[in-house]
Amino acid sequence: MAVDVPGLVAVVVFYILILAIGIWGSQRAKKEEKKCVGRKSEVSMVGGRNISVLVGIFTMTATWVGGGYILGTAEAVYSPTKGLIWAMGPPAYVLNFVLGGLFFAKPMRSKRYVTMLDPFQNRYGNSFTAALLLPALLSDVLWVACILAALGGTMSLILGLSSAVSIIISAAVSIIYTFLGGLYSVAYTDIIQLSFIFASLWLCIPFLVLSPAVADLPHTVHLNQSSVHSWFGELELANAGKWADEMLLLALGGLSYQALYQRILSAASSAQAQVTCFAAAGLVFIMGIPSVVIGVVATSADWNQTVYGLPPPFERGDAGKILPLALQYLTPTWVSVLGIGSVAAAVMSSMDSVLLSSASMFTQNIYKSTLRKQASERELQWVIRISVLLVGLGGTGLAFGDDSVLALWLVSGDLLYCVVLPQLVCVLFFNCANTYGALSGYVVGLLLRVMSGEPLLGIPPLLLFPGWREEGGVIIQYFPFRTVAMVSSLLCITAVSWLVELGFYRQLIPQSWDILRVFNEKTPTEEEDLPASQEESTTF
Repeated sequence: MAVDVPGLVAVVVFYILILAIGIWGSQRAKKEEKKCVGRKSEVSMVGGRNISVLVGIFTMTATWVGGGYILGTAEAVYSPTKGLIWAMGPPAYVLNFVLGGLFFAKPMRSKRYVTMLDPFQNRYGNSFTAALLLPALLSDVLWVACILAALGGTMSLILGLSSAVSIIISAAVSIIYTFLGGLYSVAYTDIIQLSFIFASLWLCIPFLVLSPAVADLPHTVHLNQSSVHSWFGELELANAGKWADEMLLLALGGLSYQALYQRILSAASSAQAQVTCFAAAGLVFIMGIPSVVIGVVATSADWNQTVYGLPPPFERGDAGKILPLALQYLTPTWVSVLGIGSVAAAVMSSMDSVLLSSASMFTQNIYKSTLRKQASERELQWVIRISVLLVGLGGTGLAFGDDSVLALWLVSGDLLYCVVLPQLVCVLFFNCANTYGALSGYVVGLLLRVMSGEPLLGIPPLLLFPGWREEGGVIIQYFPFRTVAMVSSLLCITAVSWLVELGFYRQLIPQSWDILRVFNEKTPTEEEDLPASQEESTTF
């Protein structure tokens, strides 16, 4: 396929615009650093806690509306084995933000934490915090791979540009402006990116619906496919466990992402952080509607009337690329170019957030707290930049595979849901939780998840839950095994913590056995809540 030169020029101009805004954001960050009376590295990590409501809403929403969200939702709706009922991204993300605003924003922001790992460091110490960073880091790297893979496939189809070249250029742009400006660059570029995603995807919808190859949508079935289903899909009782597991994974797993708390902690007050979450809940749902419509349109399209021809995308194994395929073959060229721009914007809006989130946790909770306690602010800022570069390179390397975008999207949150979420719930809401319980829950959650297997990573299951099936030589678990791992970890943390504490306080266990020195030396575990009068007022 020849390279679409006008389309390529348009995308390059868009990239230059984003890079320019990112560089401008870095200049704004430098000005804030000069005015900052506290740690200058916090300007890079949490924007000096001075991000306004509107900017906060945009950057919060843009982080979640990534390539995985846009392409994964369209893929789920289009796939004849799934359908709309399996497009869980929009409702799950709404629930994620609502729960975050109701229960997590205030306790995190009121204590002026810098990262999600700070409460763990205060209660459990440095070693356990380092262990928690590993699943968080792996999740971020997989998320980067997911969104870059989404972009590479889209650009190669619409522009005729090599997928590898597309991935490398997009990753480079995101890394550069995140490297230079931290959260300010990320937040201001998110405003442009989210606005462009909204405008371009909604503009594509009328052209898709009115395409001559598209049948009447309300009564459509999957045309030219061996299995005929309504685009709405169906949920059989045998699949209910898998559906519930994936829904909870997306809805609750997002509560353990550092990217969420980076926005919460950058707000001027706890109230502003909550408003940001609630507003993002509505906006993220609206942003998912175009992907749903594109998936529905693709199911009703007679691909034999297009240049793509037969067999249709699902039978060729191209369901993961259905959004760019629909744009390429069902809309005019200039519209499809706008579509590729929206995917590029979505990718960068999520990738920059993920890069900064991992870099912040490593710098704040590992480098500064353990490796170099006397590190200067200038040194910490360079550690953030180098970490951004390394995480970006790691995710970029994994993006060259041929795996499903939807599958990568789900797996990226697996360890956070099974291992980190129960830890976060306990450290914030259960005063009885201690290091012994936390270590036990960590091991239980991790072992149960790994032993359940993961086809995408080539890990065979050692535990076979009820309802498992063998499909194409691969064992698929239809039982909610991720939720079992998460709940087991949660119960283990609370039970072991309570039993160990009871044993030491009742002197049923010798004090000399307290090898982690949890009960030998009682120290304050958490900072006191700030008086409401000391919090900065909400800014707009």
